Amino acid sequence: MVDNGQSISHRTARSAELFGHPRGLTFLFATEMWERFSYYGMRSLLVLYMIKFVLLPEHAGAVHGLASLKGALEMVFGPLDVQPLSSQIWGLYTGLVYFTPIFGGLLADRVFGQRRMVVIGAVLMAIGHFMMAAEPLFLAALLFLIVGSGCFKPNISTQVGGLYAPADPRRDRAYSIFYVGINLGAFLAPLVCGTLGEQVGWAYGFGAAGVGMCIGLAIYLAALRLLPQNAPPMRIGTARDLSAPEGADRLRAARSEHKVSLRRDEWRTIAALLVLFVPNTLFWGCYEQMGNTIVLWADTATDRTLSLFGLHVEIPTTSFLAFNPFMIFAFTPFVIALWSWQAARGTEPATVTKMALGCCGLTLAYLILATAAWHADVGKASWLWLFAYFGVLTVGELYLSPVGLSFVTKLAPARLRSMLMGVWLATSFTGGFLAGYLGSFWSRMPHAAFFLMIAAIGAAAGFMILACRGILKGV
Repeated sequence: MVDNGQSISHRTARSAELFGHPRGLTFLFATEMWERFSYYGMRSLLVLYMIKFVLLPEHAGAVHGLASLKGALEMVFGPLDVQPLSSQIWGLYTGLVYFTPIFGGLLADRVFGQRRMVVIGAVLMAIGHFMMAAEPLFLAALLFLIVGSGCFKPNISTQVGGLYAPADPRRDRAYSIFYVGINLGAFLAPLVCGTLGEQVGWAYGFGAAGVGMCIGLAIYLAALRLLPQNAPPMRIGTARDLSAPEGADRLRAARSEHKVSLRRDEWRTIAALLVLFVPNTLFWGCYEQMGNTIVLWADTATDRTLSLFGLHVEIPTTSFLAFNPFMIFAFTPFVIALWSWQAARGTEPATVTKMALGCCGLTLAYLILATAAWHADVGKASWLWLFAYFGVLTVGELYLSPVGLSFVTKLAPARLRSMLMGVWLATSFTGGFLAGYLGSFWSRMPHAAFFLMIAAIGAAAGFMILACRGILKGV
């Protein structure tokens, strides 16, 4: 029985606790940290690798499938030079990484179980990272990484919740701890993989990402006895199910739930969430320039010299990508404290207003870079402009991303909550594609004009969110 398996799992978890949480959480934290290290390490190098090496004419001909992919993209977007093509490929990769988890979750629920899917995903991603070192396998490596991430990502996150009984109040804190692992891996990745790739060789950077994924897999396999067992797949409605009273009860309950019609206010909420899908996509399309065109700005238009005690050190381009996860650590306590202070005085902004403020932060971040571009008409801009950009962008992210997740769970009808959460998360999928398309204009426009375009899109997203306040009054 499923319930018996779950109760055994929770008793086992309680018998092996560390710092007030099941020991399995520590292993899942470490596994996710190394997976994110591998993902962000490879991603920190991806655009530079394409523009400076693998998509150059002398190398592009050796990449299997590149001519066909470029031809397909040019049928839609017209002729693509090296930079626009690299941006489109980056957008496809980023978008599909957030699309395949839908199928990874379904396969885990219905066929393989969460444990096997995590292992399959980790193996595929490790293979993909090592394949990146061989230029003919570049596109095949991206495919391995996309599929592997789809197998891995939804299933390791779900296992965190499986460590706790349904009413255990520690569950929310566990996910906060787990989120720290994500950002710790994202912080270390560009400092290690990015620096190796830039200064030693591309293969070393991608190889480091592969090693990180192997470490994560080893940690996960060592923890299997501490993790919740897979629940058997549900097969409501089969002849075998109906032969048992509990099976017939499940079928009747499912049919009864399916027949319940939604109230008018619930339909209005669903409509508002679907409308907000558009500005959320716009936000992520602008935000994801961080790993695309912002890397190019840091590489070619930024004075990366850091002077300390008379020594002059050049900051590696990819190291700038460590600013955002570091600032998430640094700023989150202050943002939460601010909201608590405002709540005590009755001035805390509504959820929708916070999301609009997040878009304002995004807009201001790109206005900062537009100003930097004007000042850098002759010479390069100081790296402090990028520091300011990441600071303001991170505050905008904290006002929109976690708040948006809370918003969906607060408003969505209970019987449709998971589906609508999936729709909400799919904005990272559409936002990834949009980021690739917008980035293709980088080499066709003056940099100041490009940043102003991104800022305008962020502002439009904010106004669209504010326009929904009337529908979502009081939220």
